Amino acid sequence: MNNLAPRAAGKLACHGGPISRGKCSARTLRAPQRAAVAAARQVMPVLAVAQSSPFMTGASALQTNILAWLTPIAVILVMVLGAMAMANRLSWGWCIGTILGIAIAFGAPQIVTWVRGMFGV
Repeated sequence: MNNLAPRAAGKLACHGGPISRGKCSARTLRAPQRAAVAAARQVMPVLAVAQSSPFMTGASALQTNILAWLTPIAVILVMVLGAMAMANRLSWGWCIGTILGIAIAFGAPQIVTWVRGMFGV
């Protein structure tokens, strides 16, 4: 019979003798049981640290992919603006808009960190 199996209603057996429920402590466990509890306690913090948010993983991958696509587009856009400036066909609105767009696109992680810091998130 298992030593921790219930013998009577409201009673547990700890090392063979019946005791009332809740009085069986870690001191009364046998050596293999204590080793199993110790091993479980050692593994629990590792399992807690190993968990990561799938949302953050996906968001980081999306950010990396967007920046990978945006880099050559930004370079080509600056080249087009330079060609338009040489042809004297450049509006300052397009120039300022392009500069702000590139700054926002490549500075998005820093902007998000700054805004979250302002609101204490």
